[in-house]
Amino acid sequence: MRAARAAVFTVFALNGFLLALWVVHIPAITDRTGVAPAQLGTFIFLLAGAGIVGMRITGPLADRFGSRALVAAAAALISLGIACPGFATGPLTLALALALFGFGNGALDVSMNTQAVHVERAYGRPIMSAFHALFSAGGFLGSLVGAATQRAGLDLRLTLVLAGATGLLLTAALVPRLLRELPAPEQAAAPAPEQARRRARGLQVFALAAIAFVLLLTEGAAADWSALQARDHLGATESTAAFAFAAFTGTMTAGRLVADRVSGRFGPVFVVRWGCVTAGLGLALVVFSGWLPATLLGWALCGIGLSGGVPQIFTAAGNLGSGGSAGTDMSRVFAIGYVGLLAGPAVIGWLTELVPLTTALAVPLVLVLACSWFAGMVAPDTPNAPDTPNAPDTPNAPDTRNAPDMRNAPARE
Repeated sequence: MRAARAAVFTVFALNGFLLALWVVHIPAITDRTGVAPAQLGTFIFLLAGAGIVGMRITGPLADRFGSRALVAAAAALISLGIACPGFATGPLTLALALALFGFGNGALDVSMNTQAVHVERAYGRPIMSAFHALFSAGGFLGSLVGAATQRAGLDLRLTLVLAGATGLLLTAALVPRLLRELPAPEQAAAPAPEQARRRARGLQVFALAAIAFVLLLTEGAAADWSALQARDHLGATESTAAFAFAAFTGTMTAGRLVADRVSGRFGPVFVVRWGCVTAGLGLALVVFSGWLPATLLGWALCGIGLSGGVPQIFTAAGNLGSGGSAGTDMSRVFAIGYVGLLAGPAVIGWLTELVPLTTALAVPLVLVLACSWFAGMVAPDTPNAPDTPNAPDTPNAPDTRNAPDMRNAPARE
């Protein structure tokens, strides 16, 4: 189990590392290919769209062939795909390169989270948030490596090829340590009660996807607009305004490192409900405060509030079925949540045409508070799901196995 957990940790970190390398090289790649800044948004949406396609295809395949095989294929694909943008010579070849890279990223997102659900299930306690913390750590490492290689004047093609080769070597070393789950057996047509149960599960998948959409919409809005809000609303310098984004991302990473312990102690519903309330309180400080320290505190509260919610949703989605639909359920939740991550910055941008930026941030504030009401949807409802605290046994219950039989004992006055 420890080897499997370490392998999944590394896969999450690898994904964050490769994504960060693409991000830090965007200016150099767009210069090489002649892509104007106004066109860049279209290419990013292409990458995201290919990712959604990869998610939707990978989910059923993971259920059929096992997430271990899909992690191997997707990690190899994204490792090969990271080098492709560096060799693009124009907009068309860059579009093809980003489609390949985006598809691999979406496939890896679903397959590695499905594998993480199986590892978490085997552990019998929450560990999903720690996997997502490693993704953030990998992204931080990738940004440092990318900045260092650019400062050293290393050709970006060499940098991306070396990163891809490292990914392939890590994939070959890690895949044998992942858990192997058997494909789900084919099932006959379900009777009416089973069909009703499946319909109920479908509604729960939709509800989890809706919560993921809101939480990731809020995360995307905070990540893209926090620094600009501090600069425009409070008159902070650009260097000072950057602390708003740092406060958000710093507390989000730290929160993911402790969210598993909180979930194990109080349960996943607690993490989602009070995380949403905390994020809402933070956004309220941002919207209603005109004082920079209070705004920075607001972004910090928003980050820590959002840190544990999405991992709990993915765990709930992966544990909805009897084990044969984890990938499919998760791919649906992932795809809709990913749309929220993309839509958040865009929605706020559109609203700024009508109202000030700070006022526009009231939209995610209201939505994230509404999600706290529906936090009960992440409650475990299958025997395989990591349960609420003290689920395996009740330590304070009296042990009556060796108690004497008092059925015929005389009554006491």
